[in-house]
Amino acid sequence: MKIGTDAVLLGAWTSIEQNPFSILDIGAGTGILALMLAQRSHAEVIDAIEIDDQAYEQCTDNFENSKWNDRLFCYHASLHEFVDEIDDTYDLIISNPPFYSENYKTENPSRDLARFEDALPFEHLISSVSKLLSEGGLFSVIIPYKEEETFINLSLKSGLFLRRKLHIKGNPNSQIKRSLMEFSFTESKIETSTLIIETSRHNYTEDYINLTKDFYLKM
Repeated sequence: MKIGTDAVLLGAWTSIEQNPFSILDIGAGTGILALMLAQRSHAEVIDAIEIDDQAYEQCTDNFENSKWNDRLFCYHASLHEFVDEIDDTYDLIISNPPFYSENYKTENPSRDLARFEDALPFEHLISSVSKLLSEGGLFSVIIPYKEEETFINLSLKSGLFLRRKLHIKGNPNSQIKRSLMEFSFTESKIETSTLIIETSRHNYTEDYINLTKDFYLKM
């Protein structure tokens, strides 16, 4: 699975100001989010969940070959299985969930599992997060902008309040494409901002460069 802009944005934007002791990445894929947070934080426990066989193997290899391998661990399980078996809670939960809801499938089951919403419905993700998140913890997620209101309303039903959101635009003239959002169990004033990725093709904005430069070999 390729590393996409969504994952890099989420891994760079997610707040670690609370100095989390434990972090969970739901739907790890290659493990990029967990690896980015290992680079950014001093968290002693960084767990990940991945259900797809090949992605799990790749994630495990990436963890083992990183310099933070003593803090990283990937569970080969569904979120449902994980919630049923784990009693611990996490100070930070992060997810770049599969969100495509079109009524068609490709001929590649692994890609379907990674890309389509029926692999991890928002309701299941949010209810699981509400059980796995510590009382003072944060939940960070990236979703399509068109799903923002639905996701916020579902989160409220599970006692999770929006704290921050970042709207992503590809260029100054494009529509908002993605919403990065941060939730907690405590209601607070919502911080809203916008990030434009490019001024023109491959001409990245200063804001985008400043946010992601620690994670690209060339920027």
